[in-house]
Amino acid sequence: MSTRRRVVITGTGLVIPQGITTEAAWGNILSGKSGIDIITRFDTSDCVVKIAGEIKDFDPLNYFEKKQAKKLDLYSQYAIVAARMAMEESGLDVTKDNSPRIGVITGCGMGGLPAITEQHEQALARGFKKISPFFITSAIPNMPSGHISMDFGTKGVNLTLTTACAAGTHAVGDGFRHIQYGTSDVVIAGGTEAVICQLGINGFSAMKALSTRNDEPTRASRPFDQDRDGFVMSEGAGMLVLEEYEHAKKRGAKIIAEVAGFGFSSDAYHIAAPPEDGEGAVRAMQAALDDAALSGDQIDYINAHGTSTPLNDKCETIAIRTVFGDAAEKLAVSSTKSMTGHMLGAAGGIEAVFTALSIRDQTAPPTINLDCQSPECDLDYVPHTARQMRINAAMSNSFGFGGTNGVLVLKRCVD
Repeated sequence: MSTRRRVVITGTGLVIPQGITTEAAWGNILSGKSGIDIITRFDTSDCVVKIAGEIKDFDPLNYFEKKQAKKLDLYSQYAIVAARMAMEESGLDVTKDNSPRIGVITGCGMGGLPAITEQHEQALARGFKKISPFFITSAIPNMPSGHISMDFGTKGVNLTLTTACAAGTHAVGDGFRHIQYGTSDVVIAGGTEAVICQLGINGFSAMKALSTRNDEPTRASRPFDQDRDGFVMSEGAGMLVLEEYEHAKKRGAKIIAEVAGFGFSSDAYHIAAPPEDGEGAVRAMQAALDDAALSGDQIDYINAHGTSTPLNDKCETIAIRTVFGDAAEKLAVSSTKSMTGHMLGAAGGIEAVFTALSIRDQTAPPTINLDCQSPECDLDYVPHTARQMRINAAMSNSFGFGGTNGVLVLKRCVD
């Protein structure tokens, strides 16, 4: 195991309701700003749920030519813009010589659902011969990876993972592995999602998964709170530039954090619910710690999956206590989904960025709306206000439908 190469983060990009630059978005997260509001994208008269985390100030024409923008569904647009930010921050130049060693791995839960629904409606109204020739290539989930690769001219690994709410974390973890074992020197990795449409909202609503706190949008996502009633759907993208340590040092790159470990598991239990003892999450967290060669008492902060659903928050708390034992008492644990909402396949990529920035700035972001902590959720969830603290190592959890789990461990990079 000692022969594995070290992997560091040299660039980050965020496109979320709190902002369309990394620093603006992160600043709003640290200030506890919610991105949840009344849905404006479509008429919600027939919807039980009328709230979501829309990115309202994103104009595609600021980033793409009009002709290109029409061919890209939002989930691809968000991913490309976030990747451009991350690459700009990294200062990495893609050349003919290095391009085969640079890859792209993205996570996406549902792909171009808005494009699918729009084209179906148009086909019913105008006939199926009127379907756009760009329909398929705007809807299939691997398009963000393909477009990012074409945008920069990278010619290495090009993959997309569709593992529900763990997809972004799995993408970062897979990129980490490719660099560790020498098949890539750099991987642009993260997650993206944009399925705020009638079909998406009503589909999750039918599962009773979403909060119905329509009268208080900014207070609807309340992980670990006694009055939590479901998650709030959101959208966005989070991308990172992962780079082999010596490669980054040689070119003088600024290192944000080091990726130390990656763990994954399957619950083999239920399509949409975790086991009550959090057994699958336990194994994924322990695997990530083992991979990082760290003990539980060396982790200072956890960016929790923390969806604001009654079952997830309880089970995740149990799992954390099982893994960390007595060390759980000194952990800072927060759910940034209290502010962003749940970005599905993008969540893990976005939260990996948050976790890296927490290490960089030595600050744990808050869990807002934690007004009456649930008795079954009994950890330190950094309520209401960001906390300056020592963060040498941190964990980011993601758990998805189908019982798929992914966990990352990041740490400060020490030469």
